[in-house]
Amino acid sequence: MKVLFMCTANSCRSILSEAMFNHLAPPGFEAISSGSFPKGQVLPRSLSTLQAAGISTEGLYSKGNEAFEGSPPDVVITVCDKAAGEACPVYFGPAVKAHWGLEDPSDIDGNEASIDAAFNTTLDIIARRCRAFFALHFASLSPAELKTELDHIAQL
Repeated sequence: MKVLFMCTANSCRSILSEAMFNHLAPPGFEAISSGSFPKGQVLPRSLSTLQAAGISTEGLYSKGNEAFEGSPPDVVITVCDKAAGEACPVYFGPAVKAHWGLEDPSDIDGNEASIDAAFNTTLDIIARRCRAFFALHFASLSPAELKTELDHIAQL
């Protein structure tokens, strides 16, 4: 199963989600990420947060829709922060779609410790959601039931 994590810049939350998902994924699952307006580079703090957690950063880069051309995803999860009025990208393909909103840790003002804490909290939320995703019994779920389960996971 291929999962696409989408955000706007593809430099922080969708990158953290892609990396954590692939780190925890059992065989047969793969994540990619993209942005509607990719920044062109991954935030250094995103990479250092992943490295500190023991998660590979190999192959991570900021990318747009070319990330999934020719290999459409089965599930698309947006991770932008609608609560903050942030516009989320739209995927028009036939995938099951869900929204797992995350506050942008790169928007945090403060000292290094508070910024690190924001990135670590975001990564912890992503890990919790990914673990719940992998606990689903996909073989017995219809697309509508999967969407319902994904919406429940968004609340974790």
